[in-house]
Amino acid sequence: MPRYSASLRLIAAFALVLGSSLAHAQYSWTDANGVRHFSDRPPPPATPPHKILEAPGRAAPPVQTAPVEPGPSVDAPAPAKGPKTLAQREEEYRARTKMREEQDRKDAAETQRRRDLAQHCRDAREMRAQMQSGVRIAKFDTKGERSFMTDEERAAQLARVDKALAQCR
Repeated sequence: MPRYSASLRLIAAFALVLGSSLAHAQYSWTDANGVRHFSDRPPPPATPPHKILEAPGRAAPPVQTAPVEPGPSVDAPAPAKGPKTLAQREEEYRARTKMREEQDRKDAAETQRRRDLAQHCRDAREMRAQMQSGVRIAKFDTKGERSFMTDEERAAQLARVDKALAQCR
């Protein structure tokens, strides 16, 4: 039996807590003379809705202090904007799409530039390895005659290759 009485006590306590929240139902309004009234009954029907400060089931409005006139240094808040129209949303969508396409083009151009630079660097490394190998390198002039590079030509070509490889690092 003690178990049954504990459950009954718990239910009774819950009912009291629930009932006490209803006891706090109060109205607050300002009359025509600016006097603030508090009551457990609704304000007179002639009271305009903007004068009702608090009512059960309605959130209390923010507390307003005395009106402050903005001076020249105080910026006025921007007027609240309503929901955007379909035309405004469409314009924003087109602008975002255009920006995305431009970014994609820039990314593609940068990717191609990096590929070209990587190929240039591979070619320069191969040329450098060939110049440093000591193997005789043949070259052909405008008449189609074959001749071999001299040590001075090889050194000059190696200097040009090293200069090209400087941008690869």
